[in-house]
Amino acid sequence: MSRARHPQAANPFAFTGFGPDLAAFYRGLAADNSKAYWAAHKADYDTQVRGPLELLLGELADEFGEAKVFRPNRDIRFSADKSPYKTSQGAYIGRAPATGYYLEASAEGVRIGGGVYHTQGKELAALRAAIDDRVRGEKLERLVAELGAEDWLLGGETLKTAPRGYAQDHPRIALLRHKSLTLTRPVEGDLTDPTNVRRQVQEGWRDVRPVVSWLVDTFAA
Repeated sequence: MSRARHPQAANPFAFTGFGPDLAAFYRGLAADNSKAYWAAHKADYDTQVRGPLELLLGELADEFGEAKVFRPNRDIRFSADKSPYKTSQGAYIGRAPATGYYLEASAEGVRIGGGVYHTQGKELAALRAAIDDRVRGEKLERLVAELGAEDWLLGGETLKTAPRGYAQDHPRIALLRHKSLTLTRPVEGDLTDPTNVRRQVQEGWRDVRPVVSWLVDTFAA
């Protein structure tokens, strides 16, 4: 008599999608950003948001690197807004100073991104010099345009006018105004479907990788 086969147990460390109540958790937090709400819904945060996020990042670590998952608490020391908790959960994979890949979950869903999130001093000077250079600047301009055609949104802090030393009619003045430069796109479809989410995050980060690499090379020069 043949021995009965038992199905393999599900991998408890596999990403199984974000929780169906992710958006509801953050809508509730936006309405009642208090320690009482957080304590009452901490299990929802762990199971609907942070737990799935960490599992997803772990599965993508071999290709993109280890991620830093941000704390849910806001730094309110110097803020007029004393709300104690962030209304989104972010994670970041660094490739250069303030440069790399980004993932965020909130009431609006899940959003992926890449780019440089802050520059100052030598990094800002290097960014502007690379954009000013015809070959490197035109390459970045082309990459950004290609991603824009695929519904990536160009963002980042910008000046209202030309930076000092650059002409207003510079062919890449729009890029030169950027003090930070990011590209973001939402994850579409069912966020509880692990295959859908994993594919879009992985393919999205691959799409934005040329811009991240351009920035890494710029800051390493």
